[in-house]
Amino acid sequence: MSNIPKAYGGQAVIEGVMFGGQRYSVTAVRRKDNTIEYFHEQKQEHPWVKNIKRIPFIRGIVGLINSSATGARHLNFSSEQVSADADNSNETDQKSSKLTMILGVAVVGVLSFLFGKLIFTVVPAILADVLFKHWVSNNILQNLIEGGIKIILLFGYIFAIAKTPMIKRLFQYHGAEHKVINAYEAGVELTVKNVQRFSTLHYRCGSSFLVFSVLIGVLIYSFFHYDTLWERIYQRVLLLPVVIGVSYETLQATNKVRDIPVLRYLGYPGLWLQKLTTREPDDKQVEVAIASFIRMRELDEGKTDCMMSIS
Repeated sequence: MSNIPKAYGGQAVIEGVMFGGQRYSVTAVRRKDNTIEYFHEQKQEHPWVKNIKRIPFIRGIVGLINSSATGARHLNFSSEQVSADADNSNETDQKSSKLTMILGVAVVGVLSFLFGKLIFTVVPAILADVLFKHWVSNNILQNLIEGGIKIILLFGYIFAIAKTPMIKRLFQYHGAEHKVINAYEAGVELTVKNVQRFSTLHYRCGSSFLVFSVLIGVLIYSFFHYDTLWERIYQRVLLLPVVIGVSYETLQATNKVRDIPVLRYLGYPGLWLQKLTTREPDDKQVEVAIASFIRMRELDEGKTDCMMSIS
């Protein structure tokens, strides 16, 4: 049997963390009474989907669709728990919790690449064309300007929302998720003390995916010519699956070479963005992340009954 740890992934949700395993995905959420509530789903994939997920460049698109759909269901569960707690609180707390849910859904929506990726593809193309076409007509230079606008918008948006207390908590859970995966891959026992020693950054993070999609997009768009703004926009939309597919393979490649001294720097652009999308979690948040990961592993290995909550 191989000693290489399985490559698990996860997602921060409102007041909790979701982890996806080989057979199950599990979310653990901290309630106001300090209990931990669980939600789990068994993965059910058609054989043809599994076959497609083995094909390079296409597997990234299929994986993105699957993870976005799964993440939305787990996010909905977490928002229901927060809403239930808000119903038992005063009106001020209820409004605050609802705002948390709205902002949390917005952040995860952007990072999921479904609606947000389309916005961050079309808007920079329009701005680059409208604002700079008069001075810069060369398509390649226009693509570089467009990429620069994407980076500025992306970093600016995340930097702005990260200042709010509610999104800060979401990003703390994101950091807790990464710490748990890093600790697991290092082979240490998953205790709060051990996990807290690890980094909040990870090479396989979806935040890195965002950065690579911008850089890869600039390269791919340079192979195509356009004459009008509308040609530019529909080219970007049509090429979006190609950009996503190549970006996914790039993300996987940087993860595989992260232990090679020179090549590890290839993944640094994504890690820089993660400095905005993750925050240092407290011990209770790490505890929730560990609980989610352990429950997912137990269900994957058939070692536990499907309990829904623990104190």
